Amino acid sequence: MVTTHALVGLLIALPVVFFAPDHAPVALAAGVAGGILPDFDVVATHRKTFHAPVVAAGGAIAALPLALLSPSALTIALAVFLAAAALHCYGDVLSCGLGARPWENPPSDRAVFDHVRGRWVPPRRVIPYDGSPEDLAIAGVLAVPLLFTLEGQWELLVSGLLVVSIGYTVSRKRLEHVACWGVRFLPAGLRRYVPERYLV
Repeated sequence: MVTTHALVGLLIALPVVFFAPDHAPVALAAGVAGGILPDFDVVATHRKTFHAPVVAAGGAIAALPLALLSPSALTIALAVFLAAAALHCYGDVLSCGLGARPWENPPSDRAVFDHVRGRWVPPRRVIPYDGSPEDLAIAGVLAVPLLFTLEGQWELLVSGLLVVSIGYTVSRKRLEHVACWGVRFLPAGLRRYVPERYLV
């Protein structure tokens, strides 16, 4: 779930709350942004256009020493953003891969596209599908240290992400059918931006 990715991004930023509290807001915002940005390619080629596991990981490894040696809002935000984006990609590798209704259809052999090697990385299928009970369990575990540490708007954000995660998990299978039904009523010009999985 994109909410799980956002929670991962917040967790990555958590050390900044303790060791550089002045930069905590920008680090937390960068963690959320890095956690969710890759999924914006859902309107292009999902898990390929904005998913770049090797590039993001390499960037995060390069940015981390810079953030430690010369901490600033920019260097810390860059390191957290790239680390969250990289973990988003590698988290997707743990899933069932691409494809509509994976609980019914044959499993996909495509998890994330590796732009460096020019090939799709196969899924590990630890998480059966996004919004599965396993996915929700991970989101719940991630939320615990965040809820104990963060305050104010950030605590509300974590709580909101958890509520959305629960709602999505409960309605996940129904939502797939609703989306396929609703796409029929979109103007032709907008349908080209709809992922193929809903054009069935």
